[in-house]
Amino acid sequence: MSPTRQDQRAHCPGGPLSKDGAKRELVSRSVVETETLDQVFEESLPSFGGAYLRRIWTLLDEAVGEGLPMTLAISGPVTVSGQHYTWLGPLLDTGWFCLLSTTDAVCYHDGHRALNSAKQHPFHEVAIFGDDGELRDERTIRVTDVGFDEDVLLDQDRFIRAVLREPEFQRKMTGPEFRYLLGARYAAQEKANGVREGLLALCTRKAIPIFVGAPGDGSVFLNSVALWALREACGDAYAFELDIHGEVFESCAYHRWGLLESPTKTLGTLILGGGVPKNFNLQPEPALGQVFGFKDIRGYLYDIQLTTAPITDGSLSSCPPAEAVTWGKVDKDSYKRTTESMQVDYSIVMPFLVKALLEKRARFERWRERMGEKALFAKHPKARGYLRPTEGYRLYDARAELVTKLTADVKREAKRLRSEAKYPLAKPAATKRKR
Repeated sequence: MSPTRQDQRAHCPGGPLSKDGAKRELVSRSVVETETLDQVFEESLPSFGGAYLRRIWTLLDEAVGEGLPMTLAISGPVTVSGQHYTWLGPLLDTGWFCLLSTTDAVCYHDGHRALNSAKQHPFHEVAIFGDDGELRDERTIRVTDVGFDEDVLLDQDRFIRAVLREPEFQRKMTGPEFRYLLGARYAAQEKANGVREGLLALCTRKAIPIFVGAPGDGSVFLNSVALWALREACGDAYAFELDIHGEVFESCAYHRWGLLESPTKTLGTLILGGGVPKNFNLQPEPALGQVFGFKDIRGYLYDIQLTTAPITDGSLSSCPPAEAVTWGKVDKDSYKRTTESMQVDYSIVMPFLVKALLEKRARFERWRERMGEKALFAKHPKARGYLRPTEGYRLYDARAELVTKLTADVKREAKRLRSEAKYPLAKPAATKRKR
């Protein structure tokens, strides 16, 4: 994604100017001389697309090193492709990320490999430009270059419907509540079948709230619709219901925590892809600041995004952090130094970025053993952020308390909020009743 000329002159790490305004020397160290992956990112990517990647790395390194609670927005078939095993799970297991915004499809496909029949239907590679008609005849589902049997979907549907009929789901609940319970069910299935921990199970273990801004377009909810239809048509017992209002309010409660109660009193975000997960992830600030009108509400301090969408398409997926500043979603006083957007397929670069982050944390852990924590933090301040407790922020465990605090804010501002819900509405034309 190409920056504006003003963005190119910004005092951002890795940009053409240093923090004091002086010209930055073009570093071009040979990869032969580097010993670690982070050194390659910092010293062996001097220009062009490589320089973009260097700036992405630099900001991630800064945000983690400063100890910011980070949110993660991710779109795309990250679970069906197995990327949650290769780099996403290890990244979330660090404890650096406090919540996740994603899609219903990501949550649905996360359960496939834990099904009782999974070993009979392994995932496999298929040609991107092969014969899709032949694949359909074979009942093979294709997601780009990943293939799997259609029976996997049918079995997953049966699993989801069976889970949704269980007692703990028979009530109205927010999306994070639902996905926390679903993650526990996935975890039990994974344990029973000797399968690696998936995404939802990991988030349940670490109490990381999972938000889905558009639940109605995914197969988890489609299976709920089937049970709802049986209730409506035949009177079957089914009481599960998603509380969309509560889910948005809960996301605002976590954002409030990040700004007012977290250790750093500020937040960072990593956005992979675009669409609804990105937008939902950015919405708490306008909800709290614009709609509720609360004071001292700020956007993200760090906004780091990887997207394939070109900026010229006008979509939210391609919207750079600088544009988000105008909406209040990103901090206006720091964005020139703490934000970057790179037009790239995140599946290409994230394994290497995560590997570099984990290697650096492991290096700090070794140095802590040798130097002691106090000496390490004095010499390498970033080590404090890298070595924050791996149990993470466990926001889901604090959800009731945080929602109660935001509810108290609403009560204090109730009179003003009611006054702002008035407008001189034009009367609609009378409609004629059909006889």
